[in-house]
Amino acid sequence: MTAFTRSDLDFDSQGVRCAGWLYRPETDSRLPAVVMAHGFTAVRDQRLPAYAEAFAAAGLVVLLFDYRHFGDSDGEPRQLLNVRRQLQDWEAAIVTVRKLPGVDPDRIALWGTSFGGAHAQSIAAEDHRIAAVVAQVPFCRTEKPQQPVPLGKTLRLLGRALRDALHGALGLSPCYIQAIGNPDEFAAMTSPRAADGIASLTPADSRWRNRVAARFVFQLANYKPGKQAEYIQCPIHYTIAEQDAFIRPETIREAAALAPRGETQSYDCGHFGVYVEPWFARVVADETAFLVRELGTDR
Repeated sequence: MTAFTRSDLDFDSQGVRCAGWLYRPETDSRLPAVVMAHGFTAVRDQRLPAYAEAFAAAGLVVLLFDYRHFGDSDGEPRQLLNVRRQLQDWEAAIVTVRKLPGVDPDRIALWGTSFGGAHAQSIAAEDHRIAAVVAQVPFCRTEKPQQPVPLGKTLRLLGRALRDALHGALGLSPCYIQAIGNPDEFAAMTSPRAADGIASLTPADSRWRNRVAARFVFQLANYKPGKQAEYIQCPIHYTIAEQDAFIRPETIREAAALAPRGETQSYDCGHFGVYVEPWFARVVADETAFLVRELGTDR
């Protein structure tokens, strides 16, 4: 196990500051690196440091960051999910890491979870210099929606989204909705025990806020990162939660089958189970083994 340090490393994305934490092993070797980001409305302090610490202890440099509009990063209005901007944030983070002293720019991996796993696929499909990808319980929508949504909720979501889009066009404050909730709540993503699941990831001083600008609904209609998997040339490891109430496991398997160098590892838990014990130790060990195998840690 390698000793490592953590320091702040902010970077610019389209003129906006993104907040990052840099984990660097204490060695003079030229090392590979991992760029990490979270999923839907989530922020870096929600259990991602545990993954970053495991990767750094294995000898990998890690940059873990918050998207614009979320967490410790700048960007107004707050809680605005914009796919194009988040992909730009990934690209800016990768450029930043490739320029770091002591980092091998040709051994950069991406690690994304949930909606961040969608972005990791999209970036790797375009940037063939990426050396490896971990897509953990990723959004992979191919042709079917991830969850069946009752007509009443769909209409209500669309109504809020239209109102929020109008607010955006007029420069008004966003129209927010709850991001994650239980089935009896009006929220963007719902499942039984969802409230307990997100609470298990969230420290008391977290910058996470359980709301999102409703216009995000229109961002998802044409975003199908699973279909881009066929263009990912590097090895990609898909982590699947078999009891996932948010991401249908079969959509991840479909993406993995398209990826020329795709592999899967599944666990008998729910969406939030991969982040905490008793499943976390197994998940992070498998992902670390994949990254070390594909990147190496000392050249």
